[in-house]
Amino acid sequence: MTYSKKATCRFDVASWSEEVLVDIDEGEGTAAGGAYYPKRGITRATVGYTYTGDLEGTSTLTYLIAYKADAAPVLGMERFTGSIDGQEGSCVLVHTGSQDAGSVGGRLEVVPGMGTGGLESLRGEAELAIGGHSDDGYELVLSYDL
Repeated sequence: MTYSKKATCRFDVASWSEEVLVDIDEGEGTAAGGAYYPKRGITRATVGYTYTGDLEGTSTLTYLIAYKADAAPVLGMERFTGSIDGQEGSCVLVHTGSQDAGSVGGRLEVVPGMGTGGLESLRGEAELAIGGHSDDGYELVLSYDL
């Protein structure tokens, strides 16, 4: 779909809490930073993001993550509250993507009918490509219409 506007921002991970729902190989995973990640399995992560730039605000996101050796699927629902190019309100984004040991890729889409305030009629999407850890956040470009 083609949109008439673009909003560029950076987002940072403000919080991350992940719990194992299914551990297929029971205990053969990896412990890191006080958390356990299954070799093959499913986890649920509750994440807080902060946004700066054309998107200003915060969000809460729940991911379902499938761990496996390659291109593991990731699904998420995010509620953003703040402003997009000065329009205040909230919206919901659905995330679909995949991850491996060194990268995350995905697509974000605005869920129509879930916006409030100045973002009530928001429609849009973004592609996400992260290659490793960054101490200064990650870029996101949202193509959208209001």
